[in-house]
Parts: sequence; C-alpha cells; structure tokens
Amino acid sequence: MDDLDQQLLNVLSKDARLTVSTIARQLGIARTTVQARIDRLEDKKVIAGYTIRMGEKFQLDRIKTTVLLHITPQATVPLIGRLRRYPQVIEAHTTSGRFDLIILLACQNTVELDDLLDEICALDGVISSESLVHLATRIDRGI
Repeated sequence: MDDLDQQLLNVLSKDARLTVSTIARQLGIARTTVQARIDRLEDKKVIAGYTIRMGEKFQLDRIKTTVLLHITPQATVPLIGRLRRYPQVIEAHTTSGRFDLIILLACQNTVELDDLLDEICALDGVISSESLVHLATRIDRGI
C-alpha cells in the first residue's frame, strides 16, 4: 500500500458514498486509476465492505460501555459465540495483559445496561469484569 492508497482510504473513510469521479477530482488522478485501486484494495481485503456510521442523535441515545473481562482460557470461543446473541454487543476483542476480552456495549438506558452486565458476568468462563461507562467521545476517526 502506497501513499495514494492511503489517501484514497482516507477519502472513503470520510464518505464512502462519493462517486469515483469526485474522488478522482479530489486526489487529482484519473477516474480509472481510482476504480482500479478500489478494486485492488477490495480484492486484497484492505476494504472489507461499506457501511453507515450512526449520527450524533443516534449515538446520544445510547449508553456506551467498555467491559473488560477476565475469563478462563478455554472459554474464549464459546463465550464469543454467546456474546454474538446480544445485539447490544457492538465489538469484542481478545487482548493481552490483565484482561482477556474487551467488549463494547451500546444500551438504551442504565436498566438495560445493568441487566446485560449481570447476564454477561454470569456466563460460563467469566472470572471477573470491570465496566467503563463512556461519558463523552472526544476523538472518533471511524476506523
């Protein structure tokens, strides 16, 4: 990946709905070059897909919480499978260090959050947890 690919990814990350012609004008290159590079980045799985980003109104209506889980080693795969069933689980990451799994939750209210935390902490393999409720987003690069 070169500088032009990175510039292309930066443009697409801000607005993936831009036409190839508009992107070409912004980057000062030919439309066919933009299309070829997008195709190549998709083929190499650098670009895995296109999605929407929720607006501020939607995000303000959700309580985001990062949950740090310490789990038994053999619990990772089955636990991830169980977490997939909860629509409030936005992301899950295995980690190194004191905690084994980090999950991001988005709940509609504190009652839903409290109930969900109780359910997650009761799952087989969870040893302990720590919850961090997000107060304000100061930087969001949408990556």
